[in-house]
Order: sequence, then C-alpha cells, then structure tokens
Amino acid sequence: QVQLVESGGGSVQAGGSLRLSCAVSGYSSSNYCAAWFRQAPGKQREWVSYISRDGYTSHAASVRGRFTTSRDNAKNTLYLQMNSLRPEDSAMYYCAFAYKYRCPRIRDQYNYWGQGTQVTVSS
Repeated sequence: QVQLVESGGGSVQAGGSLRLSCAVSGYSSSNYCAAWFRQAPGKQREWVSYISRDGYTSHAASVRGRFTTSRDNAKNTLYLQMNSLRPEDSAMYYCAFAYKYRCPRIRDQYNYWGQGTQVTVSS
C-alpha cells in the first residue's frame, strides 16, 4: 500500500518561499507519476505539477516559473519548491501518486493521496 506524508507547509508573506516535502513509501514499481495538487476553501482541487518516472516535470501555468518539482530517489521524497508566493497560492497542498506511464493532470486518475499540508500567504 502506497503511503504519502506531506510536510513543510506554513505561513509566509507574499514574495516569500516554502519547500514542501512528500515522503513516499510502499510502492512496488518505478513506473509511476507523482504530483502536487492544491485546494483552496470553496474551490475544486487543482493540479499544480507532476514528475514522471524519468524525471520529466510539468507545471500549471499559474505556477510556472515560480514553483519547481523535484524528487530525491535515495530518500523516496518528492519536493515542491515554491518561490515568489502570492496570496492566491494559499491552499491545502496534497501530493498524489499513480502507477502510470504517462502522467495525468486529472485528480481522479491518482489513486493515492497524502493528508495535505496548509500553505498560507499573506499580502
């Protein structure tokens, strides 16, 4: 059973930075996609980024150039480096996992989820 545990959320002022971590355990194949989603109060959960098995990353237009997704295979950990944060980035951030060859951007195509970590950006 795949387990995901996020950490690193917090409160920062606009323009600041945070790095989220997601420890992944229990997976049985290297053919997987790992992603970040976020959900603000009253809004749907939206895709932020993903990283494929071969390290290819993709980011939503709203965060491109400010957020970076990476992975440390030795530590089985996924990261989301968030720079130049804006108040509209405030949300609960979730990491997600799926055994897929091509990484999706759709929430329902991810089978495993972490519990989330809160990010709050003040103006």
